[in-house]
Amino acid sequence: MRETPSESTGTWQSTLTVRADPRDDRARTWIQVDIEHRPAAGNQLPRRANTPGIARLLLESLNAEDGLAEVKAKPSFIEADDVDEVIEELCDEERRLPIVVASVPFNRDPDVWAESRVEKAFSNLAGLAVLYVLSPQAQASFNQALEFHPVFGGGIRTYLPGIDLAWKPDAQRHPVMSRRTVEADPRRAASTLAALPQRLALRNPLPGALASLPIQRTRPRPQAGGSHIEKLRGENEALSALLDEAQETEATRTKEISELHEDLVKLERGTHELRGENEELYEQVQSAQRQVRFLQERLVEVGQYNDAYAVPETPDIRYPETFADLLVRLTELRHVAFTGNAKTTRGLDSQSVDNWLNVAWDALLALDHYAAASAQGGTGGDFLSWCKSEESRQHPFPAAKVAMRESDTVARNPKLRRERMLPVPEHVHPDEEVYMQAHLRIGGGNTIAPRLHFHDGAPQTGLVYVGYLGPHLRNTLT
Repeated sequence: MRETPSESTGTWQSTLTVRADPRDDRARTWIQVDIEHRPAAGNQLPRRANTPGIARLLLESLNAEDGLAEVKAKPSFIEADDVDEVIEELCDEERRLPIVVASVPFNRDPDVWAESRVEKAFSNLAGLAVLYVLSPQAQASFNQALEFHPVFGGGIRTYLPGIDLAWKPDAQRHPVMSRRTVEADPRRAASTLAALPQRLALRNPLPGALASLPIQRTRPRPQAGGSHIEKLRGENEALSALLDEAQETEATRTKEISELHEDLVKLERGTHELRGENEELYEQVQSAQRQVRFLQERLVEVGQYNDAYAVPETPDIRYPETFADLLVRLTELRHVAFTGNAKTTRGLDSQSVDNWLNVAWDALLALDHYAAASAQGGTGGDFLSWCKSEESRQHPFPAAKVAMRESDTVARNPKLRRERMLPVPEHVHPDEEVYMQAHLRIGGGNTIAPRLHFHDGAPQTGLVYVGYLGPHLRNTLT
């Protein structure tokens, strides 16, 4: 299709190519849209093309996909339950398009922000990128999972294909636009956001179904007329214009990166302080729960309230001094059997930080008491349910640190699943190993803090089998 505007600056040619690849096992149909400007005068340079309206119309009419992600004309919200799925999309090796994620400023209505700011900033990205708005409820878990690649405070981040979430230097490949830039000039912000996806669309090789087709141009691009010197002068002017634009963009990026760095320094400082507060809070909660338990038991013993309200001494737990000591003291726990690699667990002593050791011992005490109760039919469900109930008051463990299953991505990946096939006695399983997806978060939510994987055999054998206590096993984020 050719369109000539009334101002006669030239002709815009739009080419739509639709092809199903008969060799594709998934029977995918590929769609390509090319926009080309043909100047009216032979010595003029082609103008930069904006995203055509037909791209938005196609996305509104079709179920378009890029790898695991849906490609839509307007951004979708990432809710808390969507974080794992979006991370899978980010790490998808078949992804061709950037994923652009906009955050919402603190104390701003997400719907109003998306409509007034984000949609304007995303106006040139239809068909060039996968578009998301990160809801405030999902921001903490999303940034915790991405660790080195966060987005927050009303900023917008462009995640290019081939992301490496575990490598800090990779973060520099994925540019961030600050809230200040988004609000200062929405039209300029939209143009800046579209520049990188447009370059990727021109630079990336086409998929096989489209690459085998001839170039869809009715005639070659017009050449500048005049002498060889005039042609070189025209090319030089074009290159100078591109260089000026690149330098201006680089200056903007440098300023935004500097602002982001300052924000990150403040965030890291706050995170460090919060970590200390959380550790202190964890210890206070555990101590308070033990004191409540002591009071309840005391009340039952004396049968009257007066003595029960006397100030009690909080029952103390004698924690192991090292993870090596923890392994030795496992014999104190009659309903926990350790079947894992002792060397891996002892290795935590060389990197143990914060309160890992205390949390690990609390976890084992809770598992021991759970298994004892389960063997006698005294539990109404699994370990997570037990942690949420009053039955766990003697040795409580935070339910938020309990995960009874792995993600579907881990379960379907043969290598990741294999790491979680952990040893058990032959009478538990003939193969002497089971898939231990139930695990406890001994440290924080990042990919470095240790995990404890276990198999619940208490109803059958009266034992919980701990098959692994060590650094976080591999998943899509590590």
